[in-house]
Amino acid sequence: METAALIVVLVILLALFFDFTNGFHDTANAMATPIATGALKPKTAVILAALLNLVGAFLSTEVAKTISGGMIKEDALMSADNPASLFPSLIFAGLIGAITWNMLTWLLGLPSSSSHALFGGLIGATLVGAGALAIDFGIVITKVVLPALIAPLTAGIIAFVVTKVAYGMTRRYDGKPDGRDGFRWGQIFTSSLVALAHGTNDAQKTMGVITLALIAIGWQTASQPQLWVVIACAVTIALGTYMGGWRIIRTLGKGLTDVKPAQGFAAESSTSATILASSALGFALSTTQVASGSVIGSGLGRRGSKVRWGTAGRIMIGWVLTLPAAGGVGALAALVVVWLGTWGVVIDAVIAVAVILGIFLRSRRDEVSANNAMSEVADSGTAVKVKKNPPPTRRQRMILQAEKAAKKAEKRAQDKHHTADVLREKERIDVERKAKKSAEKATKAPANGSNPSNDEGGAR
Repeated sequence: METAALIVVLVILLALFFDFTNGFHDTANAMATPIATGALKPKTAVILAALLNLVGAFLSTEVAKTISGGMIKEDALMSADNPASLFPSLIFAGLIGAITWNMLTWLLGLPSSSSHALFGGLIGATLVGAGALAIDFGIVITKVVLPALIAPLTAGIIAFVVTKVAYGMTRRYDGKPDGRDGFRWGQIFTSSLVALAHGTNDAQKTMGVITLALIAIGWQTASQPQLWVVIACAVTIALGTYMGGWRIIRTLGKGLTDVKPAQGFAAESSTSATILASSALGFALSTTQVASGSVIGSGLGRRGSKVRWGTAGRIMIGWVLTLPAAGGVGALAALVVVWLGTWGVVIDAVIAVAVILGIFLRSRRDEVSANNAMSEVADSGTAVKVKKNPPPTRRQRMILQAEKAAKKAEKRAQDKHHTADVLREKERIDVERKAKKSAEKATKAPANGSNPSNDEGGAR
């Protein structure tokens, strides 16, 4: 029992570290766009996100209940040979898989899903340690897999509609400023909502894992997280968010620099609405997937923008690989635990620490901070490209055609008027010429002609 208690303590510490990595891994989902568009300064953005993550973690616990009381069947695990220590050890192995994937993708600057890394690690470890019967695949499909497919699509559709509405309401045809830069102020509000939603969803996953470990060892019976668990997870994810995760912010932020403030406003509004609604229903979503779906939807909604489906496809492939990759690492760690028992936990812990330190030291070679996060364009973040001179809309084409027709009519009227003036001038000249000739004839006639009366007198 003492060994099991020690393992549970290790699980809690490792779970909080995962919560920390989740914080800096997903900061970009809320703050990359407002940083890129200049709505918020980098440091201000991460401080705001950290505070709102802290608040959001206290607003709901439905997602935590999904993990602690639904996805893993405690009864099936308790029927194993060593129920006092096997379950916490498997959770420990699953967390190693999730953290390893999170750290690796952070080093590469890839916006992967921390949520799916956690689910994959837990599922892989449970499959190895207790078999498929210990997993409730119905809960996995209905509250993890289906939301992962539906939520990004839903968020994309919402962002598409909001973008259309935003540009339709602000479009002008008289050449005057449209006021769309004002959406930068709106981005402060919407990005804050995304950070708040992130706290309500992602922080709870760690709460669920810790609660699951406490239930396994008999320290707790209900799936409702205890207050100290909520506080610890809220503070930890807030600290992780404050660290910034600048590598992933660089990836998403620089890829979104062509996205206009109105698009960012629409994408963030859609992301926050989708995550908050899902948190209330207990769906464990990936904030990264929802945010990316919103960005693509807003890109499709803006006239003149172009979605690079090749790049978007590579991002999606990364999402698909997250769950099995983390699951594979979790399964290997669980295999060591099954073979070696308590010593397997120790070996896993040593290897995990070595891997984490190795990745951290490797990251110091090309450190990314608030000062240089926006200095390069990362290939995986260029999903949306906006043309500098987008083609005119149908209404604009109609207005241009009407203006051209009016100009042509005016020109024809001017030409007709000019022709009439020319004709009148020609007639006037002709009249003057005829009058002049008549006057000349009248002047010459008395001088050259003879007087008939004189001729007759001469003849007489």
